[in-house]
Amino acid sequence: MANERLRALEEVEKEIAMTLQCAGNIVLELSKDKHNASFLDRQLLQFQTSVNRVESELSGQIRYLTQVATGQPHEGSTYSARKDCQMALNRAEYAKVKLGELGRTCEVMLEQQQQQQPL
Repeated sequence: MANERLRALEEVEKEIAMTLQCAGNIVLELSKDKHNASFLDRQLLQFQTSVNRVESELSGQIRYLTQVATGQPHEGSTYSARKDCQMALNRAEYAKVKLGELGRTCEVMLEQQQQQQPL
């Protein structure tokens, strides 16, 4: 799954390069005294198609990341389970520390009570 995501992002990168190439071709053609209208139309169509593909793929990637990052269940992702496990470990450690503090407080109180009782 992760390899597919990376491959898709590599394709987006190539598509962005194509988009920039088309934009450069359009600017170059427009800078000429006489520009070729059919060439401009082809480049513009290719530019628009590339932009739409990039936008679509990036939107899908963002939706995926939003779903994974918010902890919603997602097939192929263990992020939520790992996050839940880490939080449980943090809570267990906190409870352990607090119980230790409570135990020490109880010991101190018992010692004080024993010292106050006459023998």
